[in-house]
Formats: sequence, C-alpha cells, structure tokens
Amino acid sequence: MEITEIRISLRDDNKLKAFASITLDNCFVIRGLKVIEGAKGTFVAMPSRKRPDGTYQDIAHPINNSTRDWMEQQIVQAFEREVDKVQTETGVEVAEP
Repeated sequence: MEITEIRISLRDDNKLKAFASITLDNCFVIRGLKVIEGAKGTFVAMPSRKRPDGTYQDIAHPINNSTRDWMEQQIVQAFEREVDKVQTETGVEVAEP
C-alpha cells in the first residue's frame, strides 16, 4: 500500500492544526483526518463519528500499530511541509507545534 497523495488544510486553532485527506494507491480516499497538537506532541486522529452515548467511533483506521505509525509519520511530514510553504509564500509565521 502506498499513500499517493496527501492534502493538508491548515487551521488556526490551539489544538486542531489541520485537516488532512489521503489517497491510497491512486484509488481510495480517506477524508477527515485531523492533525492535533496534544500534550505529547503532534498526532493524527482518524475520521470518527459521535455515537448516541456521546463517545466517538473511528470510521476508518489502521488495524495495526506499524501501519498507524507509518501513516501518521507521512501525514505529519506533509503538514510540516505545508506550514513551511505557507510561511515562505506569505512571510507570515504559522503557529507550528
């Protein structure tokens, strides 16, 4: 499996830093991933929905830690590149984690 495209949409929020969409093998898109600044650093939250009992359930997610780590690393790197790009183009510093 290969991530063939990552789209990042930056946000100006204390914790929510960006939304991301990824394309797998040029044939499957996952939208609604969130780049979050947590207490232990930046991480990626999978798309989820709120259940009637108030808890959240992931809609799509990796089923093992190695795939989750690989995916998260790729998305966080794309986020960092997007922050650098915006700062270079605008000269305005974007609040990075």
